[in-house]
Amino acid sequence: MKTILVQVGKTVNKHFVAGINDYVERIGHYMPFDITTIADLKNTKSLTAEQQKQMEGELILKQLQPSDTVVLLDEHGREYRSIEFAQWLQQKQLSVRRLVFVIGGPYGFSPAVYARANEQLSLSKMTFSHQMIRLTFVEQIYRACTIIKGEPYHHE
Repeated sequence: MKTILVQVGKTVNKHFVAGINDYVERIGHYMPFDITTIADLKNTKSLTAEQQKQMEGELILKQLQPSDTVVLLDEHGREYRSIEFAQWLQQKQLSVRRLVFVIGGPYGFSPAVYARANEQLSLSKMTFSHQMIRLTFVEQIYRACTIIKGEPYHHE
């Protein structure tokens, strides 16, 4: 299974970039994993939040293949404990060819992106910056990989 993280906007904090790159490299030892970054929209001051979501949504949808299983990282999504997420990921590995996670822009997702999604996932009831959630999420993917392999990274 190929796993992809699609994110809107570049990660700018060098510490987050370093951490993300470290986890992406680690994840690569367990499964194919890539990050696709959609460039930030230009001249957004004249756009409403809805217009910005629609424009970002069109760019997100262009990244998807018809057979993809699409999971949005969304505050209203399902929450898992790390072991439950690992079990969920392991099931996907058995049944899916391309698993695509999506982190949207600052205003969330357009109705078209919600309509295309297969599932929604929430990492917490708390709100995190889009920059920080990228690092948190790739760490959770790595953690799930180690749980699946029975490695000692995760402790209960």
